[in-house]
Amino acid sequence: MNPMYITFAIYLIAVLLIGLAAYFSTRNFDDYILGGRSLGPFVTAMSAGASDMSGWLLMGLPGEIYLYGLNKSWIAIGLVIGAYFNWLLLAGRLRVHTEHANNALTLPDYFFHRFGAGGHLMKVVSALIILFFFTIYCASGIVAGATLFQSLFEGMTYKQAMWLGAGATIAYTFLGGFLAVSWTDTLQASLMIFALILTPMMVYLGLGGAEQMSAAIQSVAASTGKEYNSLLAGTTVIGIISTAAWGLGYFGQPHILARFMAAESAKSLVSARRIGMTWMVLCLAGAVAVGYFGIAYFGANPDQTASMHGNHERIFIALSTLLFNPWIAGIILSAILAAVMSTLSCQLLVCSSAITEDFYKGFLRKNAPQSELVWVGRLMVLAIAIISILIASDPKSKVLGLVSYAWAGFGAAFGPIVILSVLWKRITAYGALSGMIAGALTVVAWAEWVKKPALTANETGLLTMYEIVPGFIACLVVAIIVSLVDKEPSREIQERFEKADTEYREAK
Repeated sequence: MNPMYITFAIYLIAVLLIGLAAYFSTRNFDDYILGGRSLGPFVTAMSAGASDMSGWLLMGLPGEIYLYGLNKSWIAIGLVIGAYFNWLLLAGRLRVHTEHANNALTLPDYFFHRFGAGGHLMKVVSALIILFFFTIYCASGIVAGATLFQSLFEGMTYKQAMWLGAGATIAYTFLGGFLAVSWTDTLQASLMIFALILTPMMVYLGLGGAEQMSAAIQSVAASTGKEYNSLLAGTTVIGIISTAAWGLGYFGQPHILARFMAAESAKSLVSARRIGMTWMVLCLAGAVAVGYFGIAYFGANPDQTASMHGNHERIFIALSTLLFNPWIAGIILSAILAAVMSTLSCQLLVCSSAITEDFYKGFLRKNAPQSELVWVGRLMVLAIAIISILIASDPKSKVLGLVSYAWAGFGAAFGPIVILSVLWKRITAYGALSGMIAGALTVVAWAEWVKKPALTANETGLLTMYEIVPGFIACLVVAIIVSLVDKEPSREIQERFEKADTEYREAK
């Protein structure tokens, strides 16, 4: 009858019931993949935010701040800037353009119809990129969930925690599809912001105020030789660019772009932007505060540092269990599970849709009935989940490391192409395909053969830059050059672009 276990059980039952309700509201494959394009501004905003902010928000980011100080806040700063421009430049335009592109349900399907006959190969390549990077991304969520359950349930092995943490997410995604994911995201986003505001407040009050907290941080700084209070201490220009460049990733994340595609109208996305950005700023500020205030707390209470079990990414879990009544701690820690589940569920769904819509329906069963597509989609959720669990089976995996790799892959491969596809009618199918391949390959090559050896040699220069930067540049440059060399898109494609662009401007 542990109160934390009870609150966890109530939360898990709640999301499963939501999944069951969505199951009965899912009538066809369009409902299963995009919820029938019926999301209002509030659900769109909260779902986009929750699907974006995975376990790294409550584990990876606070852990980095705790370990290094405020200089790691550049990640949060870059994300806020990137997310704002993603909402401003892409959200409404993509909603309209996907509808004009034969009511495209997935990003690969949008590319296929946006670029006409030349988009056949692009549809396959983009679906393969989604499957490769999202399987890694899903693994990060499973690692975060396993870390949480292993911390809370004594005697549980990593593998048991991994299966338990992923089980509920797989269940409600399997049952309810996009509607279940979006409805649960709204609940989960509310839990996350509650936890990220309340926890640093309790640390602050527990230490006795600003003076005591400052003294504790200075004491830790004196013993470790680190500067925790500065945004610039211990950084380089390359380091700042690398961390802030996380914001570039937003333009190419399929699970976030899917929320824009599912909105009820382009006009509703204006309100959604305001709600979503407010939620995001508060959550990121809270996550930074958890890590920063945690330096002070454990500096003042060094005997309690063991509660993190030697893993700095457990700082939020440790503070929650130490500072709160078990009933409240259960609710707070459910926020970590909420962050994990919200992102993992939509990633599983995007992978499932890529296989079902872009391979199964596209090549094997073009005239498959809707009920068959829904069940194929459900089976693909299970298949991707199992592969991700196998990748996550190493208990030494770090959440932020897995996320950063997949985030860079999507941002570099898809970001420039999505931007150009809604802003520039001159981009061609071959230009987009060349850019996409260049971006994805540059990310993998830079991470494995440039950055990793440089870090091993303790270098700090250009070669250690976050792989999204060279990948994004490569994709953008190649796409533009090849498009300009290639012959212009057909008149039909350009007219469809102009019609969608005009509709978007009239809807603003």
